[in-house]
Amino acid sequence: MSQAISCIIMRGGTSRGPYLKLSELPANRDDCALMLQKIMGSGHELQLDGIGGGNSLTSKVAMVGVSTDPAADVDYLFAQVGIKERSVDFSPNCGNMLAGVAPFAIETGLVAAGSPVTLVRIRNLNTNKIIHAQVATPNGKISYEGDALISGAPNPAAPIKLTFLDVQGAKTGRLFPTGRVTDTIDNITVTCIDAATPCVLIRARDLGKTGYESPAELDQDTVLLARIEHIRRQAGQLMGMGDVSNQVIPKPVLLAPACHGGDIHARYFVPHSCHKALAVTGSIAIATACGIEGSVATGLTSASAAATISIEHPSGMLELEINKSGNDEHSITAVSLIRTARKILSGTIFLP
Repeated sequence: MSQAISCIIMRGGTSRGPYLKLSELPANRDDCALMLQKIMGSGHELQLDGIGGGNSLTSKVAMVGVSTDPAADVDYLFAQVGIKERSVDFSPNCGNMLAGVAPFAIETGLVAAGSPVTLVRIRNLNTNKIIHAQVATPNGKISYEGDALISGAPNPAAPIKLTFLDVQGAKTGRLFPTGRVTDTIDNITVTCIDAATPCVLIRARDLGKTGYESPAELDQDTVLLARIEHIRRQAGQLMGMGDVSNQVIPKPVLLAPACHGGDIHARYFVPHSCHKALAVTGSIAIATACGIEGSVATGLTSASAAATISIEHPSGMLELEINKSGNDEHSITAVSLIRTARKILSGTIFLP
């Protein structure tokens, strides 16, 4: 008999994947990783024997369960699952998949819905940080229908407000893990920042790019990708993360001045190919850097003191609301943004 596990497949933000109950998964991370590889079909470029979509944005898994933390209602563990490689990375958070966590928790009875809106407090197990999600639940039932349209998703849906609390030092414990606002790697000035997720920010022009190239153009430039990966691995060492060659963090980001009415322009790598849109956690790191004097971002934007930051990306624009208690870089108390989610399928996955 094949092993079976229940799931709901959802689009969360600009990503897609199965949402699973933590209670139905092995507690041991190695055993859990093997199960996730089977679920997604790792080891084949089309993930033919699983439900992955053959792309890093559709080879993600969200695992959810009741939290033991009094500050949270549910725990959320994220995994980035390899496509050709039989690999699973539990180190990052994913803010796009996060958009589906509250709906999944309500759908599966982990959280009781209120009306007209339900607040779900989520503890991300990858970073041990708390995120608040507000979802539409008219008459106590989750609603996916609405007119909120986010860049990178094809259809409008009900808005889901995500508020990230205490974003600084999500993985390393420090906003600037190297102890400096800028560092020099391979004669390139970079900012190594850890806000919601560790990133290494680079001015596109310093790598001979405009920053406005399409993801496909950037992915075809093998020399550029090799340079970015070399910088990323050195940044990982400087940030105290050790050898990051088998991890997807820190994420490299190319920055340029805005050209479509936003505050700054970005190309985000995941990390070996360019994101078709922009990761939520990466956008928080970029927005945080925009408000820090001397970072590589501040020379490219005039929005350093703004309460909202609009980041241009290949699929459009992402706007973030910055909440501060003071005027320095350590005064950010929360970052909020709007995402959407859609339930696609509910059923049972059979594992080989």
